[in-house]
Amino acid sequence: MGSPIDHSAHYSFPPVKVHAAFVDPQYWHHRLAEIGGPAATVEDITPGPGTIDLHMTQAIPAEHLPSIVTSIRPGDLVIHRHESWGALDGDRAMGRFSARVDGMPGKAEGALGLAPDAGGSFVVIEGDVEVKIPFLGSKVEGMIVDELVGLFGNEQAFTAQWLSGSR
Repeated sequence: MGSPIDHSAHYSFPPVKVHAAFVDPQYWHHRLAEIGGPAATVEDITPGPGTIDLHMTQAIPAEHLPSIVTSIRPGDLVIHRHESWGALDGDRAMGRFSARVDGMPGKAEGALGLAPDAGGSFVVIEGDVEVKIPFLGSKVEGMIVDELVGLFGNEQAFTAQWLSGSR
């Protein structure tokens, strides 16, 4: 059993506008270029009618990693992410995410939900991180969850600026 991810982001825009960003390939290219880290790339992107499916690669330089991580896996961490969003169903949409790191026995995966609220909309991210390393797995999972929550906060700030037209 892994460590849970539970995060939500509020936007002062209606779900239809937030969803339009999430299924726009340009949004993803700009988001990854701005906050994806060094050498971040969109590997594959498949837009559909009101949907999107994409694969991204990001890296965290070794000098920014805790020593517990570099002792297990030296060098930069190369992260392969997948995200998909389904079409709007009324004013709601669902998606999925997953991530894995080269050379690490673990994964992160879960569900995404977009729904209205009184002041606009919110996105809920629920999932878990699982690292299969004896004795250290749960400690590494906790660090990954903390890093993911920080990343989700940066992505939320980027999205809010994108939606307001300041990007």
